[in-house]
Amino acid sequence: MTSCGFDGYRGPPGSDKVGPVTDVYRRIPGLGLAAGLATVATLLGTFVPVAGAPVLALVAGAAVGMRAEGQVADSGRFGPGLAWARQHLLGAAIALLGLGLPVGAVFTVGRETAVVLLGTLCAGAVTALFVGRLLGLHRESVILIAAGTTICGASAIAATTAVLKPDRERVAYALGTIFVFNIVAVLAYPPLGRTIGMSEEAFGLWAGTAINDTSSVLAAGIAFGPVAASFAVVVKLVRSLMIIPLCVGLHFSCRRTDTGDLARPPLWRTVPLFVVLFLAASVVAGTGVLPSSWTAHLTDLSSWLVAAVLAAIGTSLTWRRLRSAGSRPLMFGGALAVVLALSALALQWCTGWR
Repeated sequence: MTSCGFDGYRGPPGSDKVGPVTDVYRRIPGLGLAAGLATVATLLGTFVPVAGAPVLALVAGAAVGMRAEGQVADSGRFGPGLAWARQHLLGAAIALLGLGLPVGAVFTVGRETAVVLLGTLCAGAVTALFVGRLLGLHRESVILIAAGTTICGASAIAATTAVLKPDRERVAYALGTIFVFNIVAVLAYPPLGRTIGMSEEAFGLWAGTAINDTSSVLAAGIAFGPVAASFAVVVKLVRSLMIIPLCVGLHFSCRRTDTGDLARPPLWRTVPLFVVLFLAASVVAGTGVLPSSWTAHLTDLSSWLVAAVLAAIGTSLTWRRLRSAGSRPLMFGGALAVVLALSALALQWCTGWR
């Protein structure tokens, strides 16, 4: 671990040299803080499904960061552990998400909903390019908010972060933007669906296609009806598969940007490992080898790891950084959310999903 001006904590008693053991001890306070915030957020998320554990972890981390900015900075007591959590926990968390996506369900629902899912993704991508340039947003902010809005909220932002490695404040603000429109969607979608006379399956497709986070998709579906809830979650998981081409594309793009070389390196060097593990986990889930109880626990572990990472990211959010971000990312996220909702509705009506 490189030197980070660490103050206030010097490892185990009698340890004066900087080495692997000392590095481990330096990370303990920050890792403990991230784990504690993730655990509290996970517990609260069961009572506040509208927000969900990832967003609650982000909010909790931000609250800690704003009250103890010096302690959570890279040179503070908690800094090394929080930095390690941000850098190394994402891969495991994203790979475990594949256990909730059995390939059989993916193929069946994917065939039935392909036009709506792909159409809304295209509409979101075009809108992101146009509105992002119009607002003059940084490329990282455009990619993060677009990924979170069009694919799967906090999980997509986490996966994108692992490949893109953007500035922390952009990640935190993207997650905050997603949070705002998650709340709006959960409150607005059920009454709108009833007003226009949607069936439960049609509403499930709309919610699973146009709402960001899985927790919010489930909350909106439950508010509409049990069939809507179950179908919405399956659609949402199929939509989450777009994490894979997104990450592979970003990996190629970032490599070309960094090196200036347009020649593609060998595929095994360019595909992020967690993407491969994500696919493998989906295949395993489809075989039925894992008991359903195991799958549920591993999926919960993935959510907990994502919450821990987001708690660590949240600690880097300060009032100064929020003020410097301005309102443009929020405007961008709002425009994407509206386009996604309207394009999904239009495509559903054109394909007979009513």
